Order: sequence, then structure tokens, then C-alpha cells
Amino acid sequence: MAKQDPYRIYLTEEQIPKQWLNIRGFMKDKPDPMIHPGTGKPIVKEDLLPIFCDELAAQELDEDNKYVDIPDEVREFYKLYRPSPLCRAYNLEKALGTPAKIYYKFEGNNTSGSHKLNAAVPMAYYAKEQGLKGLTTETGAGQWGTALSIACKYYGLDLCVYMVSGSFKQKPYRKAVIETYGAKIIASPSNTTNAGRAVLAEHPDTSGSLGCAISEAVEVAVQDPSLRYVLGSVMNQVLLHQSVIGIESKTAMEQLNAYPDIIIGCAGGGSNLGGLIAPFVADKLEGKANPYIIAVEPASCPSLTRGTYAYDFGDIAKITPLVKMYTLGCEFLPSPNHAGGLRYHGMSPLVSKLYHDKLIDKAISAEQTKVFEAAKLFAQSETILPAPESSHAIYAAVQEALKCKESGEAKTILFGLTGTGYFDMTAYMDFNAGTMGDYIPTDEEIKIK
Repeated sequence: MAKQDPYRIYLTEEQIPKQWLNIRGFMKDKPDPMIHPGTGKPIVKEDLLPIFCDELAAQELDEDNKYVDIPDEVREFYKLYRPSPLCRAYNLEKALGTPAKIYYKFEGNNTSGSHKLNAAVPMAYYAKEQGLKGLTTETGAGQWGTALSIACKYYGLDLCVYMVSGSFKQKPYRKAVIETYGAKIIASPSNTTNAGRAVLAEHPDTSGSLGCAISEAVEVAVQDPSLRYVLGSVMNQVLLHQSVIGIESKTAMEQLNAYPDIIIGCAGGGSNLGGLIAPFVADKLEGKANPYIIAVEPASCPSLTRGTYAYDFGDIAKITPLVKMYTLGCEFLPSPNHAGGLRYHGMSPLVSKLYHDKLIDKAISAEQTKVFEAAKLFAQSETILPAPESSHAIYAAVQEALKCKESGEAKTILFGLTGTGYFDMTAYMDFNAGTMGDYIPTDEEIKIK
């Protein structure tokens, strides 16, 4: 009998990456520059300093270095919950009757329940090193706000979190966790900022959006020199920090003498997807391998599959730099469905560039009922209750595995299980009761104004 792969492949503490991988350092054709909304010229580091920490501003604009050293203090923090396991989904394979080998990188083994802590730790660390008093941020489904509250408490920083109102109401226990770590949390749009008041005046019944929450958090940060703004997705610095996911995944697969034929990640702002695919895209760019990469987004917020590749603002108040990305328009207000953190109007400029240049091979959108069907199958097979965001990747992995069943090909599939769904029980209750619906925006709704 052939030796079976272990169910869980754990690396050692010494195998936690010592460097982040910067995809842009491998690219000959670089992403288009950010544009200053006032001058119309490409952003330089000095333009970002009122918003971002000094080191994060430098990382945001770094297009040359292939690798960036991870500070020893950050690696020590990583050791509290990393390395995360690479898992073989044997029971899911059996349930599907597929010859495919399905692996997933599980990032839910920390209190935030997601991959978000990978970026929150260095961001809080750099803010502390700079001598700042605190940070502001936005959060969609709450994973990022939770992760940053943990990191800020560890480094002794104040934190104010603007949480999208729809999620704020759906997930009251996220508020409880964030406040347990000493952070302040405000439902967005709010009456605490000019940006929030403007949105409420025009859309008094809105459930909010990440673009709106970003506007509020940035507005507060730039008014106080002791504060800076940080964010949990979209920007280059975030994808850089999340590359630990892909580096560990590749190292673990090398221990199995395996390499993925297909790599799948959910896509909202791009942090998980960008982090998971980082070393594999580097292999593509260097001609070492050519895995097939799939991005999966919600049909309710389809920036890659139905958006326009153009310069747009990252926030609804139009105070952030202009970035070239696949976008539904910064004024797009998504449906308050259960796609959670995947409800941003645009996609990471780096992910957008990779998709535009066909280094990401395919993007698909999925209705939430189909996503929850896949989530339930995964939970029943693998015992982990997945987050709605992660379940988009599960949906695509199931579809690819069924294709292997039809063709008889034993392909190796890797997907990112970004986190757990234990704060998403309202969504699971709706699905189990048969009351969950699907929402797909019209062409008029996603038309850039």
C-alpha cells in the first residue's frame, strides 16, 4: 500500500519565513503608479507620510526588492500562531469521488479567525517603532478589525475601527472581541466624520461600504499627527506581508514533493489571494512553473469579472490616491449579503495587474447560495466551519475537482482557507432555513459615475 500524505503538514518555527516576497520585484512590466488626486502626478513617498507609517509608505512604493526582511520582533509574534498547517482534504476528495488531490492552507488558528493577523502585526510594530500614539482603520466583516485590535494591544497602541454598518449589525460579537482588546469600534457611515455625514445625508438607510469606512478612518488619521491609517487589504504593503501564506504553502508542498497544478483564492480586496499566490507567481515570472491560478469573487460585488480596469479612488469621499484597478466605481454600495470581507468596490492594483497580464489565469464570480452549499459540504467533510469569504475558494475547488472526476486527471489543487465562520452563524442559519437569496447587481449599478 502506498504511503499516504499526512492530513496536516506542519512546518517548524525555524521554517517561518524570514523574508516577505515582493511580487513587484519579479515583474518586468510594473503596475501603473498611484496618482496624487490633487496634482495628477505619480505618488512619491512624501505624499503618503501623512497617511501611512514611514516604513509602510516605503514598502508601498518598493518595486525593486524581491524580498524584504521580516523584523525579528515580528517573527517572534508570528510564532504565537504560525506556521499554519497545510492540510490534505481527504474526506472532501472522497465525498466528491475525485482523483484530484486537494490541499488547503488553513489560516484560522488565531483569535481573529483569519489570515489578517499576518499584516496587522507588522503594521502595528512599525507604528510603535515610529513612536505613534495609535492607528485608525476600517473593517468589513470584522476579521481585520479584530486582528488589528490584537496587534495594537500587544504593542500598546490606541485603535479606532470603522466597521461597515451592515456587518456591524450582523456580527455583534465581533464588536465584543474588538472592545475586549481595548479598541474603539464605530458603525460606518457615522456622524463622527464629514465623510460619514455626507453619505448618511444622501443614503440615510445605507448598510455602508468599505469605501465609506475607509474615508472615515483616513479623515480621522490625517487630522492628528500622532495617528496613522492602516488597512487590511488592497495595497501593496498588505500583499507583501501576506506572502507568508504562499511561502509556507510552497515549503510544505516541497516536503511532500508536490507542486500545485491549480491555485485558488477568494478575492475581495486581494490580500489572501495575493499572499497565497506570491511565490507561485514568482515561479511563473521566472519560467520555473506555470500553475493555473483562479480568483473567486462574490456575484454581488464582481470587480474582476464585471468591473472596469481604470484609475479610481479607493474610497467614497475621493480623498485617497487614484489607483489603477478593476473597479465597480468608488461610489458603488454593495448588497449587505453574507460575502463578508469581499464587498470592496475595487481589486488590489497588483492583483488587477496580474489578472490583466494573464498571470492570474481566470476570475469567476459565485452566488452566495452556491458558495454556502460548498461551505456546508466542506464543513461536513473536513469538520472546519469555513468563513463565507473562504467558501468562495472552496466552491471553485469543488468545481475543479469535479472536472478532474470527469476527465480522470489527478491534478493537485491548492486553495486558501482564509478563516473560520464562527461569527457568521446568521448566514448559516439563513442558508439552512432556505431563506438565503442571491443578489446580482445590474449593469447600471456598476457603471462608473
